Amino acid sequence: MRGKSAYLFVIMGAMLWGTTGTAQSFSPDGAHPFAIGSVRLAFGGMVLVLIAFLQKKLKVHNWPVRETLLATLGMACYQPLFFMAVSLTGIAIGTIITLSSAPIIAGFLEWMVEKRRPTAIWWLATGLSIAGCLLLFSNEGSGAIDPIGILLALGAGMAFSVYTLVSKKILDSQPPEATAAVIFTLSALLLSPMLFIFDSSWIVTTNGLAVSLHLGLFATALAYLLFNKGLTSVPSSTAVSLSLAEPLVAALLGVFLVGENLSLLNWFGVGLLLCGIFSLTFSPKASAPIEKSTLS
Repeated sequence: MRGKSAYLFVIMGAMLWGTTGTAQSFSPDGAHPFAIGSVRLAFGGMVLVLIAFLQKKLKVHNWPVRETLLATLGMACYQPLFFMAVSLTGIAIGTIITLSSAPIIAGFLEWMVEKRRPTAIWWLATGLSIAGCLLLFSNEGSGAIDPIGILLALGAGMAFSVYTLVSKKILDSQPPEATAAVIFTLSALLLSPMLFIFDSSWIVTTNGLAVSLHLGLFATALAYLLFNKGLTSVPSSTAVSLSLAEPLVAALLGVFLVGENLSLLNWFGVGLLLCGIFSLTFSPKASAPIEKSTLS
């Protein structure tokens, strides 16, 4: 089960990401998404640094500088790109394009950069998961077909894929705790101007503090610790595909906590997502090393 546990760590991390939307729904009025994202990274970064320090996992040497900067940029760019895409295209289209493009982009990058070709089971499971994501958001309105918004959503998918691919390289020389601590601290510093551009007084309210702590402690620190721990043994393209557990959890929380309704088609999408995730996690071929490409 050692190999399977790595896949489960990735899924658990994605499940915690799925609580983000529900948590944000409890944030005070006037809390801008950009500011919420910045606070999330700031709280999460501080917690991760503390964990890495207490476990004596922080090292000042043997850091791959280029990969660290790329992963930092990927994480720092992801949230603003996603929020801007959603504002232009609507929640449904922005979310679908971002989440559906990320696994394909990750597989393509892994193929081009590492000369590794995803397995047939990866294509099947990823296809099922993407189809499930499409059906899950099928009743949330069409939104506006804004070319810039679509490009921003694709950029968000690219940013997350780059973060995942590059983080896996950093994990070759650094422990998961230190990797997450450094990347998120640097990302929080890059996004810190958002706290001054947008109103941040909501943080000191009861709801604001509770939301900030949840996003920082659980949806960021714990989530990415689990994700990075699993990423040490899971191919980056597979990890991004497994991250589609995020919209699955978000939808279920919306039903059972917020009181939203899912149509029969939406529930069919839930089933397809589960089939895709289970296929990646428990298929023997999915756990095997990724096939080497014949490209030179």
